[in-house]
Amino acid sequence: MWLPMLGMTALPHLGGLYGGFITRKEVKSWYPTLNKPSWRPPNAAFPVVWTCLYTGMGYSSYLVWKELGGFTEEALVPLGLYGLQLALNWIWTPIFFGAHKLKLALLDIVLLTGTVGATMVSWYPISRTATLLMAPYLAWLCLATCLNYRIWRDNREEKEE
Repeated sequence: MWLPMLGMTALPHLGGLYGGFITRKEVKSWYPTLNKPSWRPPNAAFPVVWTCLYTGMGYSSYLVWKELGGFTEEALVPLGLYGLQLALNWIWTPIFFGAHKLKLALLDIVLLTGTVGATMVSWYPISRTATLLMAPYLAWLCLATCLNYRIWRDNREEKEE
């Protein structure tokens, strides 16, 4: 039973690795040209935070999957919401850092944050532990949404390519 746990825990990191590949170049060239709020986390914090968050969300999904007996009909909504939020998470970096579409990235992260909240609500009756493991992710997304908004607001038009 350890193979599904490892696989589901590792799955979110795939998008993180791809995002890191896109971000690596842009964080040195394009990102420094943007106006950013003084309260933003340092760049070095992002890979550390996302590694922890991806691990927590992946393990959480395993707990829900295990509790529901795998990919059953009962798991459709809770794991479907999880899959949707994971897809929204994975596309944010290519939109923001790859395409430099700040407004579209803001729309994505607002939808992502709402979907994570809905995922947590659907998980609570199944596994409180899984739900609580998602709380830091939701908190970070709230910060990231505010940061995305401020960057969009302070860099309208001239920085969007």
